[in-house]
Amino acid sequence: MKKRLLILLIAIIPATAFTVHTVKVSSEKEAVEDLIMKSYVHGAFNELNPEAMLSGFHPDFAIFSSDGETLARYEIKTWADGVRKRKSDPKFDASKNVWEHNFASVDVTGNVAAVKIELSKSGKHIYTDYLSLIKFDSGWKIVAKVYQQHE
Repeated sequence: MKKRLLILLIAIIPATAFTVHTVKVSSEKEAVEDLIMKSYVHGAFNELNPEAMLSGFHPDFAIFSSDGETLARYEIKTWADGVRKRKSDPKFDASKNVWEHNFASVDVTGNVAAVKIELSKSGKHIYTDYLSLIKFDSGWKIVAKVYQQHE
C-alpha cells in the first residue's frame, strides 16, 4: 500500500508543478496582452490616448529603425506628444481611426517578454511590430519596438 501511495505521489507532484507553472505563465501572458491592448493598441492607435501610452511604456522606451547603417531612435515622449497633437486636430475623425490587431506571438520567459503583433486598418495589413517588455517592480512595461511597415 505504501509503495502504491509513493508511486501515485511521484506521478502527481510533477504534474501539479507543471500545472502551477502553466497557470503562472498564462497569467503573465494575459497581463502582457492586457498592457499592450490598453497602452499600445488603444493608447497609440485606436483611442489616441497619450496618458495610457505613458502608463504602459517605460520612460526610456524607443522605436528603433534603420537609416542606411544608422540606428534611429524615436522616443516615447515625442511619440506621445505626436498622438496628443493628432487627436486635437479638428480634421481628425475618430470614426475612421479603427485599427484591428492580431497577436501573432506572445512569448514570456520569467520577467521578459517578446510580442509580435500585426496591425491592420480597413482590412489591410499595415504594420508588423515586435515589442520587447520587461516586468519591473511596478509591473510590465514596453521597453522597445522594431517594426515592418507593409506597402
